[in-house]
Amino acid sequence: MNDLLSVKNLSVDFNTPEGVVRAVNDVSFDVPMGKTVGLVGESGSGKSVTSLAVMGLIPNPPGIISTGQILFEGRDLVTTPEDQMRKIRGNDIAMIFQEPMTSLNPVFRVGDQISESLILHMGMTVKQAWERSIDLLDQVGIPSPRQSVNKYPHEMSGGQKQRVMIAMAIACEPKLLICDEPTTALDVTIQKQVIDLMFDLQDKYNMGMLFITHDLGVIADIADDVVVMYRAKLLEKNTTKEVFTHSAHPYTKGLIACRPALDKNPRRLLTVSDFMDEEGKEIVVDVEKTKKVEKVFKFTEQENPVLLEVNNLHVHFPIKGGIFGRTVDQFKAVNGVSFKLRKGMTLGLVGESGCGKTTLGRAILRLVEPTMGEVLYHGRDLTKLDDKEMRAMRSKLQIIFQDPYSSLNPRMTIGEILMEPMVLHNIGNNKKEKVEKAKWLLEKVGLLPSHLQRYPHEFSGGQRQRISIARALAVNPEFIICDESVSALDVSVQAQVLNLLLDLQEEFGLTYIFISHDLSVVNFISDEVAVMNKGEFVEIDHATEVYLSPKMEYTKNLLAAIPKGIPKEMLADKS
Repeated sequence: MNDLLSVKNLSVDFNTPEGVVRAVNDVSFDVPMGKTVGLVGESGSGKSVTSLAVMGLIPNPPGIISTGQILFEGRDLVTTPEDQMRKIRGNDIAMIFQEPMTSLNPVFRVGDQISESLILHMGMTVKQAWERSIDLLDQVGIPSPRQSVNKYPHEMSGGQKQRVMIAMAIACEPKLLICDEPTTALDVTIQKQVIDLMFDLQDKYNMGMLFITHDLGVIADIADDVVVMYRAKLLEKNTTKEVFTHSAHPYTKGLIACRPALDKNPRRLLTVSDFMDEEGKEIVVDVEKTKKVEKVFKFTEQENPVLLEVNNLHVHFPIKGGIFGRTVDQFKAVNGVSFKLRKGMTLGLVGESGCGKTTLGRAILRLVEPTMGEVLYHGRDLTKLDDKEMRAMRSKLQIIFQDPYSSLNPRMTIGEILMEPMVLHNIGNNKKEKVEKAKWLLEKVGLLPSHLQRYPHEFSGGQRQRISIARALAVNPEFIICDESVSALDVSVQAQVLNLLLDLQEEFGLTYIFISHDLSVVNFISDEVAVMNKGEFVEIDHATEVYLSPKMEYTKNLLAAIPKGIPKEMLADKS
């Protein structure tokens, strides 16, 4: 089989104020023509730097390819001059980036952005490129492509923007397509559509594909071969089936095991640290025995009284039009939602982007004002409270946001961030007591008391999410809304945070609403699950009932879109 791309002994260094950091260390792998290679690992493992090296996009300074070759059709891209690399990029090798909004120019129409590479690489006229852009938007499933070609990026949904990125990448029919986490932030249904689309295009153009992700569940569904990276090094590479059935390295075993499964509901998720110690030595663990210890849904009227009751809740936003900006209609983000949540239990809230999940969560906390309906907390209607009463109530009601970096003040130390809510709600008699509680909170979420003096940017994504959890706990809450609080994390870090949330719930009797578009995660953490679509609950029941016996077609479609986490060859063997 012909190898389209051969990476040989690649090392990439970056000069930093602290010294030279090796981001990629002696990595070698091949991508055959017409095949898909999955490049897997946690954030910081060197995956994206490897892909940027292939594209010739390592910023120099501070980065430099210190050793190795990158052979594309036998030609070494490391020694290829930049003017020739510009002809290769976009034409022979194309890349789809993780975040389309930062990759698309907000001031140009999508048609202009697709046309640019067609004019540059294919020598088309403006008119020819424009017509080809319409055809490409049609190929990637954008509705009304002749109208959509005139839209700006902000006028499209996240899934549509990602499809535009794919259209740009395949415009010149490249031989190699590099996909850098292209589906991480997408709903499972949109993710499935995007992946199916890329493989249709791969078949059509016989492209080689390098698919970068931290999610082995996705890789199992799509890749022919897998390359596993950890801390800049390549740990193992093999066929997908071999990696999933006979993993050579404990890190890979941990990545496979830490993904929640729909057919089991264990009390605790396995993590990478269960399979190897700090020095990388293997720890023997009985995976099947651990998975068999299942979480049990049980409650009593006395120990688990109704804490929160939502009745006929509506949140409408005005749609304005005309030259005077009058309200011409109402967008019903939440449309008549009702449910009860018992103390110490978790309600999982799932649905696609735009279904109203986050708006419902914020309306419960009065971060968005409800249009009508009741939110009864301990029997008291929160919608009737004035600002002073609501402020006092907020010590019992907290929220953990999706992006911890944007929700933590970059100018404040971790100690200041944790003590600020204590000051606002008069918790602790003096500063010494507040500092001691802040240290205790950090220890509870698996961090060190010495971290109090550090700033948010000095921590990883998983550590920042732990800090956000500690901040929510600082005011001794009873009820916490977790709004997509693990969706941006690596699967290994995600498993640690989910275990932490369950440990804290058990220790402090916390009640959660857990909002996510990842149904397998919701199944693991939740006692009950509500499926939301277009502002309404279409189904609500015990988690096992929703997942094993879904009643509504919408729920069945969501479940069908979840990556199976089983290699294609193994699925074929089973059938």
